[in-house]
Parts: sequence; structure tokens; C-alpha cells
Amino acid sequence: MSERILSAEHAAALIPNNATLATAGFIGIGFAETLAKAIEQRFLTSGHPAQLKLVYAAGQGDGKTRGLNHFGHEGMVKRVIGGHWGLAPTLGKLALDNKIEAYNLPQGVICHLFRDIAAGKPGTLTHVGLNTFVDPLQSGGKVNTITQEEIVERLELAGKPYLFYKAFPIDVALLRGTTADQHGNITMEKEALPLEALAIAQAVKNSGGKVFVQVERITDRHQLSPDRVKIPGILVDHIVLSEAEDHPQTFSEQYNPAYCGEIRTGRSLTQTPLCARKIIGRRALMELRKGSVVNLGIGMPEMIAQVAAEEGRLDEFTLTVEPGGIGGEPASGLSFGAVANADAIIDQPAQFDFYDGGGLDQAFLGLAETCPNGHINVSRFGPRLAGCGGFINITQNTKDLYFLGTFTSGEQALEVKDHQLHIKQNGPIRKFLKAVEQITFNGQYALEKQQNVMFITERAIFRLTPAGLKLVEIAPGIDLQRDILNLMDFTPIVEDDYLVMDPRLFNEGPMNLQHVGSMPMRHMRQIWKRMLDHPSPQDEFAA
Repeated sequence: MSERILSAEHAAALIPNNATLATAGFIGIGFAETLAKAIEQRFLTSGHPAQLKLVYAAGQGDGKTRGLNHFGHEGMVKRVIGGHWGLAPTLGKLALDNKIEAYNLPQGVICHLFRDIAAGKPGTLTHVGLNTFVDPLQSGGKVNTITQEEIVERLELAGKPYLFYKAFPIDVALLRGTTADQHGNITMEKEALPLEALAIAQAVKNSGGKVFVQVERITDRHQLSPDRVKIPGILVDHIVLSEAEDHPQTFSEQYNPAYCGEIRTGRSLTQTPLCARKIIGRRALMELRKGSVVNLGIGMPEMIAQVAAEEGRLDEFTLTVEPGGIGGEPASGLSFGAVANADAIIDQPAQFDFYDGGGLDQAFLGLAETCPNGHINVSRFGPRLAGCGGFINITQNTKDLYFLGTFTSGEQALEVKDHQLHIKQNGPIRKFLKAVEQITFNGQYALEKQQNVMFITERAIFRLTPAGLKLVEIAPGIDLQRDILNLMDFTPIVEDDYLVMDPRLFNEGPMNLQHVGSMPMRHMRQIWKRMLDHPSPQDEFAA
């Protein structure tokens, strides 16, 4: 065992130039920060290791200096294959400046690619990514012009199209756990997620590479049952003991025992102030069906869990997050991916097996920009490289999709008065464009697969139809021409059957959701006339 234990500096010295290196992690969960810092310091001091090829699935970083940002130095990396880039802006800048070869592939595909490399397969064959920017008919996932090699092929099998993502050997794994025993067995009792650590370790070991694992403690013998070992010692070459500051459970919390099932916590009773995000979260909550298995994306959709808790509805459906959490209350911000009071936490590749096979009933994701065809771009915006993450896996395989976002981007000012919405200032950036910069979600392909697609904003709701986006709801107090149509680069379908959004969305108190639904304009006018002087809007609806 003593031969396996290395200092971080010694471990960094063993990373050769030109190595293909895989990292596990989800934002800050499960990321080997101690190892990454040591490798960065060695490069800045000596210029080695250089020309690394980096591969990772989920976004790993804090948007500033931690996580994969440690690799964002010119000459340190030659090629990056990543699922999400937005949290590692130092790497993103190298890609956008044509300083490195760069690919953006779906998060779930990369997770499965690790597993297929471990199994000695030639690559991953899947439908995921068809008709998006990952498809070779578009850009094949290439981020810039210096990137030339085609690593994705479009094939036809049994008369159906598929994408084939090519396998490659991986030389080094940077992983993380909680405790290592004398045989190198790694448990994760204080980790929020196991992620794809096992798949990466197997892929690297079967490629003839070296597996480095960062832990926070070492024991002679595990007191936990063998099924709690997440990385068997036969796969582990070197162990690095980390300082607590570089081994936080998430990038915003040092340790939350509810994330690993050590305790169960009561639900937060904190009320979120009424704002555009809460209005959108409330309207999305009205679409959630009892008994549904649901995915909530990062960003705006996180509000749904908060609103569901406020309304006492969290027990009516099962929330899941792509890195492996099932049930419970998903965390937000830099703790996103962790789940308090989870029913189960599984490996990330297994979660994407479930997602890719159509296991989700409903999914709620971010709306960055769209166009008349219902295409969505969340991955590339001029000088900003966000990446697709798990967005493509989720949106191509879920029957009912809801894209959530404010109607305009940037700073906007709203006023909610008398249960009506008034726009004081719009954001400077439009979201409803003639064409999107990159197709992360193909609306026409979704229609071919008979998916149901809805766009939810604070002032208007649209549904995707074969003829284009159709307005189905408008917020009370909103002027259709001034507040909606004038701010779109195309004209949606507007017929006289659109509804007024439920006025309870614009009320500071509980929504009383046992009585749910929007209603025709003529009926709403009658309700409004009675409500203006009524002391309790909820009583009016209950009646």
C-alpha cells in the first residue's frame, strides 16, 4: 500500500507528455482538484506535461479557476473532447482562439464511450446526436477550424441512421473517492455521486494506462460492505491524500450529509420572492403530471424544485438529474447534481442508459434561443462556448419537452401588480430569432418523432406545431404586439384561441394548485372583473 501512496507532486511528475487523460466530475462533485492543481503547477514550472489530450463528460469547474480551468494553458493541452465547456472558460478560450483541437459531444455519449473503451469495442453506436451540430451532416461536433479529424461517423443499419463515435485508448485517469484501504479499494461514502469513475478506471486500465485516485483518508481495512467499493483496488495504480480545501463535496459546500444519505433533512420552507424565474417555474410546475419521472436541467429549470417544495408537491413525481440522482430534492448553483434525501443514486452511464432508452416522461430544460422551426441553441453563442452537456441525450429521448427561459436575455425589469404582469424594461438580447447559431435541439426532428414541445416564458407560452411556433398563452397585463410580437424576429402563429395564463402565477402567496388551469380570454375577463375587489384570489378559483 505504501508504494501506491504518492504526494500530489510525485503523481503529477508521472504524467507523460502527449498522454490522453480522462477526468471524472460534475461541476465540482467528484473532481480531483488536488491532482489537477499539481499537474498545472508542474506545467507552469517546467513546461510538462505538454500536449495532453483531455477527455471528460460533464462540465467540471466553477466558471473561474477551479476544475478543468487548471488545464487552460497554451501548450498544456493539444486536444479536448468535452461534453460541457461553460464552466471551464480558460479551455473554452483556447478552443475559440484556435489554439487547440476541440470537440463538443453529448455528455451521455462520452460516458458510454468510456464504458465501450473499457470493453474493447471500436466505439459507441447510438442515435443520440442525429440532426444536431454533432451530426457529421452539420459540424460533427468540431468546435473550431483547426479541428479536422472526423471522430463521428453517420451510418445506416437496418434502414435507420445512427452515429458512431470512435473509441481511442486513454493513458491516465484522474478520479476521486473518500477512503482507500490497503489494497487500493476506493469507497465514496462522503461523495455526492459515483459518476463515471468506474467506467473511466476500467477504460484506462484496459488501455494499459495508469489510474490516479484522490482520497481524503486512508484505512487498513474498510468497515463498509464490499458493495460500497466503487473503484476496486485492481484498477487503482496510485493514491493521493488530499487536503480538505481541495476535496469539497461540491464547489459551494464543503460537506452536506444529506447528499450522501447520512441524514435526511426537512424540506426548505424558504419562500422565493416573486420574479420572472419564479413565474416560469410555477407555470412549468403546472405541467408536471402525478407519477411522472422527470429531468430538471441546470439553470432556470432548477426553480421548479423550489416551487414544488413551496406548493407541497414534491412527492407527486420523481425528479432525476443526469449524473445519477433519482428522487429527493436536487441542489442548485455550484452544488447542482447533488441530491438531498435521494431515493437512489446510480452511476452516470447507467442514468444515461435509462434516459437514452426513453425512460423519462417529462424534461424541463433551458431556453437560450430558438427560431421558427423550433430549433434550440444552448451550446454556442459567438465568443462564448457553453457546450451541450446532457441536453442532446435528454431532448432527443423524452416524449414531453419544456424549454424554460425569460422572453429576452439580459437585465430586464418587471412589475407584478393586481395579479398582472407589466414589462418596465426588456433585456437587450432577443431569444426568438430567424435562425439559431447552432442546432443543439432539432425541432423538426422532434416533430418527426412525435414529441410534444412547449416553450415557457414569463409572459408567453408557445407550442411547436408542424406549421411553426404557435402562441397558446399570454400573461395577464401583457400587450401582445408591444411585449411579444415586436420582440420576435419572426411572426409566430397567433389565433384567437390563445389563453390567458393563470393569474395565480402572479400572486405572492401559495397558488392552491388543486385547482389548476388556464382558461379562455372571455372567461378570464369575467374572472378578472370579480377578482379585482376580491380579498382572496385562491377563494375565487376554489369557488
